[in-house]
Amino acid sequence: MKFLKYLYFVMVLMLTAPFAAAACEDGQTIKLAGLDWESGQFTTAVLNTILQDGYGCQTSTVPGTGTALETALAQNDIQIIAEQWIGRSPVMQKAVDEHKAAVVGDTLKGGATQGWYVPDYVKQEHSDLNSIEDLKKFAYLFPDPEAPQRARFLNCPSGWTCEIANSRLLDNTGLGEVFDNVRPGTGAALDAEITSAYEQKRPILFYYWQPTGLMAKYRFEPLEFPEHNAACWATILDANSQNRCVSGYPVSKLAVAVSTPFMEAHPDLVEMIKRLQFEPDMLNRAILEMSENQRSGEEQAQLFLKQNPHVWQQWVSEEAAGRLSEALGVAAPESSGIFRTWSISDGLNKSLKNTVQKHGEQLRSAGEVTLRILLPLERLLQTVPAWLVILVVGAIGLHATHKWWFALLCMFGFYTIGSFGLWEALMQTIALLTASVLLTMIIGIPVGIFTAYRKRLYQLLSPVLDVMQTMPSFVYLIPVLMLFGIGKVPALFATVVYALAPLIRLTALGIRQVSPQMIEAAIAFGSNRWQLLKWVLLPQAKPSIMAGINQAVMMSLGMVVLASMIGARGLGEYVLQAVQTLNIGQGVEAGAAIVILAIIIDRITQAYGSREKGSRHE
Repeated sequence: MKFLKYLYFVMVLMLTAPFAAAACEDGQTIKLAGLDWESGQFTTAVLNTILQDGYGCQTSTVPGTGTALETALAQNDIQIIAEQWIGRSPVMQKAVDEHKAAVVGDTLKGGATQGWYVPDYVKQEHSDLNSIEDLKKFAYLFPDPEAPQRARFLNCPSGWTCEIANSRLLDNTGLGEVFDNVRPGTGAALDAEITSAYEQKRPILFYYWQPTGLMAKYRFEPLEFPEHNAACWATILDANSQNRCVSGYPVSKLAVAVSTPFMEAHPDLVEMIKRLQFEPDMLNRAILEMSENQRSGEEQAQLFLKQNPHVWQQWVSEEAAGRLSEALGVAAPESSGIFRTWSISDGLNKSLKNTVQKHGEQLRSAGEVTLRILLPLERLLQTVPAWLVILVVGAIGLHATHKWWFALLCMFGFYTIGSFGLWEALMQTIALLTASVLLTMIIGIPVGIFTAYRKRLYQLLSPVLDVMQTMPSFVYLIPVLMLFGIGKVPALFATVVYALAPLIRLTALGIRQVSPQMIEAAIAFGSNRWQLLKWVLLPQAKPSIMAGINQAVMMSLGMVVLASMIGARGLGEYVLQAVQTLNIGQGVEAGAAIVILAIIIDRITQAYGSREKGSRHE
């Protein structure tokens, strides 16, 4: 009997040995950074799947911006960043120097390349455009729609390390005298502008890098730079440097960043991470498939691991390879239960792509009409002395409220924004806000009047207004960016669509609430439709219309800030930059400026609406 018990104990030990030898026997959850760019999402998902299914680890992903995630890694709040560009982050370098983190492995064979590119069709038509030294001669190919007399260079999003490098290179080469330095708000906005230009076969000059899906999808030609000089490059990355040297871009090594406690606790996992490596073409294709098929990083990682066992089996231990093969082999697609799979995304994407290809040029020409209103307004506001703008704001506040203390607070609020160094950004925001509200009023008030007494038409319009008012504001940025390009025009149209619904509703409501007896009296005295509208309906509905204008203004202001994500300059750009660089002080200053502007505008428009309402009841 004792022999049987001993034999049973030995068999249990043999069966559980692989799991006891698993790397995550401590039961602690390993937290990976939730990166927001495509190659980072894919690499994170591949590593996460290997840790979970191959090594039996409990894992989770923590979303955030680059700097915030690197800070969290240094504090061991997260343990892994699956794609780290070596030598580009002072935060990560400080963590490594202080032995709080380490950068291990080489995840992309040959390293990541970056530089300035033009589409292949531009190079085919202008074969002597080979280097950055040729750009002044060919500047006319890349006009800036917002400043046609100048050319345009499409930089990185504000807050990225490459944005500083590109800006310094523009200045050091003298190209800044000819080219406007345009910074999209996000990497997605940069991709959308490049895609839109390529589909329309428009010339475009831009910064880009690999690994990315666009590198596999389109053909881009790099422009030649001088040889890379490490000492010069260090000064180029310093925004405050006075050195005017020019250097080519380094080939950046991609690796995995891990916290020091994780590295000490899991040496076997670190060894696996050191062996993890992708071929450039393989990674670019995977990212392209992920993008074009609207797959998540996890879905693409599962597909990649199933299709390429010969690749990942070289990374993991023999035991982990067996467990991972078993997990991938038995994994079945999740059932949706009673729900059928419906999707409108493919149809919408194809429709948008066809529209861009066929009508993109006409739409951009139409967008230039709005620039004829917006740009002169912006130049006027920037030309007018700051003290005069402050006095005008105070006078408007006094006229609206008849309160001296409010007028003084308005003036002090604008003075405070200027003291933060945000005066130019404030004028850009006010110009875009003013143009957006004017266009919203031109469309919204007539539509509200027209639908007020047409019940059937208003019922048909109501679902559309519901969608416009409740759709997440970020969604409006997607189509307008593809149709109108990056900058002020898509920001203007997205803002108008978002702010239009409340003005139409409140205008129609105000018209319908006019007393029928008053309308009958006006008709009895011989008023025609125009006179009835001018002398009865609009004056009586004015408080409701003013409330609609107030709502439109506030929604426009909120959207103008979000529009910084697609390259619209202004206060929102400083907020976005602060988020991406984890600059708390800059974020508080820019946020306070937006709050001050919003309060002033809200109180002034409310005061005008209340005054009209009070005079109506007297």
